[in-house]
Amino acid sequence: MTLVNRPYKRGFYCDDESIRYPYKEDTITHGLMAGVTISCTVIIITSGEMYMVFSKRLYSRSECNNYVAALYKVIGTFLFGASVSQSLTDLAKYMIGRPRPNFIAVCDPDWKMINCSGYVTEFECRGSHTNVTESRLSFYSGHSSFGMYCMLFLSLYVQARLCGKWARLLRPTVQFFLFSFALYVGYTRVSDYKHHWSDVLVGLLQGHLLLRSQVRYVSDFFKVRPPLQCTKDPLETKPSLQLCETDQNHFGYLGGS
Repeated sequence: MTLVNRPYKRGFYCDDESIRYPYKEDTITHGLMAGVTISCTVIIITSGEMYMVFSKRLYSRSECNNYVAALYKVIGTFLFGASVSQSLTDLAKYMIGRPRPNFIAVCDPDWKMINCSGYVTEFECRGSHTNVTESRLSFYSGHSSFGMYCMLFLSLYVQARLCGKWARLLRPTVQFFLFSFALYVGYTRVSDYKHHWSDVLVGLLQGHLLLRSQVRYVSDFFKVRPPLQCTKDPLETKPSLQLCETDQNHFGYLGGS
């Protein structure tokens, strides 16, 4: 959308203090955000699914390799949701065109040519065209929506897969740090004067709601399936969740056999 479209050009009031903050560099850049969230999510999911397949807790009825089938389901779900999240965010940014808190500093308008008696719509920015375009994309925060989606996806993945009794305290600890990182990203967008607080709030809510829809209607994290029968070929069964310790007898064999 950056290459083929331009954001909606809103005007401003000269006495609007909410868009007169100074320009600051990003604490968390776009590249760092994408590199950390996507790479960490893919690495953690890949490691977890490979271990589950290796320990014979995940099976597939497809003719594909069990590892490929397991990774396709989870990583495919994650990437699909990430694409939807970013698409919805970009759509809102370009259609609404809300100025960022540092808009005036980035735009650097010629005040001698501006009539401040009312709502200003006719003005020219003397700043960099790329930076000015970016300064019109405040609502809503892409960092917040994408960060919340990725971190909550990992949190629910941990909830579904890490179900042993030994992980009763480890699981919420990991989820706490993931959720805290998502909030930290949103806070930096406000402190760096890149977004208004309402932009960050809506971004966090969008990432949360989209993640809930993904897990409920697309993924199979929490679907209840009957235990695997020992008489069946493990390669002919569908990928399923890890069996908790309550589903096993004291010999370690699967229940229901």
